[in-house]
Amino acid sequence: MSRTTRKGGLNLSKMRVFPRQVSMPLRRVGLDPTPELGQIREVEPVHKLANLFGLNVWVVSGHAEAKAVLADTTNFSNDIRPMIGSDPNKPSEGIGGLGFTDPPDHTRLRKLLTPEFTKRRLARLEPAIEKIVNDQLDLMEAKGPVVDIVADFAFNVPFLLISDLLGVEESDRDRFRALGPARFDLSGGGIGVFGSASESREFLFEIVGKQRQNPGDGLIGSIIREHGDGIDDIELGGLADGVFLGGYETSASMLALGTLVLLRDPENFARIRNEPGAVDAIVEELLRYLTVVQVAFPRFARHDQELFGQQVKKGDLVAVSLSGADRDKEIFGLDAESFYPQRAPAAHLAFGHGMHRCVGAELARMELRAAFTALAHRFPDLSLAVSEEQLRFRDFSIVYGVESLPVQLHAADARQAAG
Repeated sequence: MSRTTRKGGLNLSKMRVFPRQVSMPLRRVGLDPTPELGQIREVEPVHKLANLFGLNVWVVSGHAEAKAVLADTTNFSNDIRPMIGSDPNKPSEGIGGLGFTDPPDHTRLRKLLTPEFTKRRLARLEPAIEKIVNDQLDLMEAKGPVVDIVADFAFNVPFLLISDLLGVEESDRDRFRALGPARFDLSGGGIGVFGSASESREFLFEIVGKQRQNPGDGLIGSIIREHGDGIDDIELGGLADGVFLGGYETSASMLALGTLVLLRDPENFARIRNEPGAVDAIVEELLRYLTVVQVAFPRFARHDQELFGQQVKKGDLVAVSLSGADRDKEIFGLDAESFYPQRAPAAHLAFGHGMHRCVGAELARMELRAAFTALAHRFPDLSLAVSEEQLRFRDFSIVYGVESLPVQLHAADARQAAG
């Protein structure tokens, strides 16, 4: 048996390198999905990408087709455990999180989490979000005149918010901070991704264990107080891990890349400052245009079936390209490749769709609106401190991002430096 296979098929967690032919939906040219993805969508919105050791891999890039697959729990499963050498019949081997869980477990677990993300409960977080954002802007101002939006703002804001939300103690936060980015980096193959996932879950299991004894004020403590032994440590650690994954790296990438888009488009950056309510449509368009979560959680065909004209076999992996679907001209018009907040509203898939749609979508919107509004008011003449050609983007990551984004906070400082 090879290092990459197990009895019954492929073991993704043992792969040292993911073959390049499966990476196409994760490749970009700057902020845009690779042109190949759009070309394929025009001809075959459901396209056979590769065959890995007997496993067919399909990519879905059409918007209508993507919505259909994402909403279909009858013909597709999200349970990835058979693909990583775990026994789906053993709860102790649960991978954790909602994205890899099927009903009825998904239904039960999501019901525990959903009340924590209602608009009424999230409204309580608005003062905390504003304070976190303004504190980080104060630190940037003190550090300037040149700062890195990625390291000095984009990662700090969601990290502090998620830590507060989950109830992670100050003494545990340094270790917690380092666990995010590696979870989405596919350059190290399955070994890197699933190794990082294991480390993150172990950390959160420790946090859950501590809070079993002394529940904190955050989400973990709240669920323990309300449900007690009705949820075990593995399930609760998995839920916390999902909140961490969904709210940290993704929001950090949106804040950094969104800032880059707005620096390219000073007119809309000024609109955030000068037009009440303009930030809402601008954030929605940033979510669509960037779609930083490039592919959805993988789906596995439950049986042989026809999928929009293609013959999909039982066990085939179906990857939904969210970034591809959100550039579909059939839905978003001929200018779908452009950033244009004034376009007619249409439902983007940046948060997914169906029962696995991101439970924290509204929290992310609140965070982005607050951050971009405060940034536009505090630093109205914010500008890039390097040429765009010098920026380095992530080459092969489920969550797209930029490594650093050096900016000049004030035009006067830039003029003095030039002088």
